[in-house]
Amino acid sequence: MAYTIRPLDPSSWDVFAELVERNNGVFGGCWCIGYHSECGQKGIDHRAVKERRVRTGGAHAALVLDEDGVAQGWCQYGSPHELPGIKHRREYDRSAPPLPDWRITCFYVDRRHRRQGIARAGLEGALEQIACLGGGLVEAIPEVTAGREAAGRFLFSTTVELFEQYGFTRERQVGKHAWIVSKVVEPVR
Repeated sequence: MAYTIRPLDPSSWDVFAELVERNNGVFGGCWCIGYHSECGQKGIDHRAVKERRVRTGGAHAALVLDEDGVAQGWCQYGSPHELPGIKHRREYDRSAPPLPDWRITCFYVDRRHRRQGIARAGLEGALEQIACLGGGLVEAIPEVTAGREAAGRFLFSTTVELFEQYGFTRERQVGKHAWIVSKVVEPVR
């Protein structure tokens, strides 16, 4: 299936919001702020936080739209300042790698559209958008799934194997199945 990739920005907010609302706020109402600095603050409206970030350029993602223009997933990325939250923080900080220019932190695929290449399309879109924004060192913390069963709904950072298909290399293990992976993305000239 062919997908269209759009950046998450004010012009695509309604498409993004429809996907999140169709999926009960995603992960119980996260609205994909789990890696932003506001995560964990009491009394905040997650939807309002995400919308404010999108409208002010403080949130990035590659939205994956189907042939009808309906968003079926995304790949979130941003600078370390934009996305300071890190999985496995304690282990990550023990021997922190060089600060990346970009982090890829979260994927979401509508539950009725999983295993149809949407995460792959989202990663491709994010890498293209990063290249257009100047490229640089990109980091992620996905999970190894080779040789084990892993429920897709828990792979919100997707798999090491997918990242390796796009030229990422394993830097260091930081969790039972989690690895820091990185790649330098060349800027579009």
